[in-house]
Amino acid sequence: MYCRRCGEKAEIHLRRHRAAFCSKCFLEYYDRQVNRNIRKEKMFGFEDRLMMVVSGGKDSMALWDWLLKKGYNVTAMHIDLGIGEYSKDSRELVEQFSQDWKAELIVVDIKQEYGFTIPSLARKTRRSFCSVCGLVKRYLFNKVALDGEFNVVVTGHNLDDEAATLLGNTLSWQVGYLARQAPVLPSDHPKLKKKVKPLFTLTERENLAYVLINGIEFINEDCPYSKGANSILYKETLNRLEEANPGTKQRFLATFLRKGRKYFQAYKEDLKLHECENCGQVTTAEVCSFCRLLKRLQQK
Repeated sequence: MYCRRCGEKAEIHLRRHRAAFCSKCFLEYYDRQVNRNIRKEKMFGFEDRLMMVVSGGKDSMALWDWLLKKGYNVTAMHIDLGIGEYSKDSRELVEQFSQDWKAELIVVDIKQEYGFTIPSLARKTRRSFCSVCGLVKRYLFNKVALDGEFNVVVTGHNLDDEAATLLGNTLSWQVGYLARQAPVLPSDHPKLKKKVKPLFTLTERENLAYVLINGIEFINEDCPYSKGANSILYKETLNRLEEANPGTKQRFLATFLRKGRKYFQAYKEDLKLHECENCGQVTTAEVCSFCRLLKRLQQK
């Protein structure tokens, strides 16, 4: 098989595009995809101060590397979740990449800052690990961006992530979440930062190819607490559909964004935002979910 662009021997086969690329041409394809997403969705410009959320996985490491190479004003933010060796290895890898690039990095150690780890918080409050982890991360993404006066929060969510989220929200008709699912989540409040996903048209496999070609180290393991999570089940289901019919994920997400999302906008507009009476972060209640969770922990 030969590269569609240059005719040299192909190394990467993209079935959903019915195309194959050599390493050099794949990087050009990847570059065009990310550039197009940023421009088309009006995500950010070179004048913006970007806070890039970095976990240490292939997706966020690929995007961090790409943003640095392009010269964007980007600062990475990593959360040490306190998940044993997994968090230790992730933090060390991110810090080493930051040192190698002389790139700005903010590390939030939740045990040091708040006195708990994600496993201990989930156990003591008797909530599922994934729901607690998601709540804490969403809170910190906005808080750190607000405190640091960043314009935009950038995440490495990919096509697989977005299609799996869409499937889950559709199966349970989570109309509020369906209203907000998009590659760009604008700010609805002075204390809420704009959030963007430049990799939403690229798959996990394509991000893996990017880091391998560029020799970027990444954490090649899933969170030890993610086993059995619904998101993994949805991804596996979509992978089976993709195998039988290449392009399924892309069509599912793109068609929803183009045709379906508009029908759920009324549910988004019903939200009434307040500032939490404890911490000042934006919430739909008098006290935000994060502060309520901390109070529950203290009571335990």
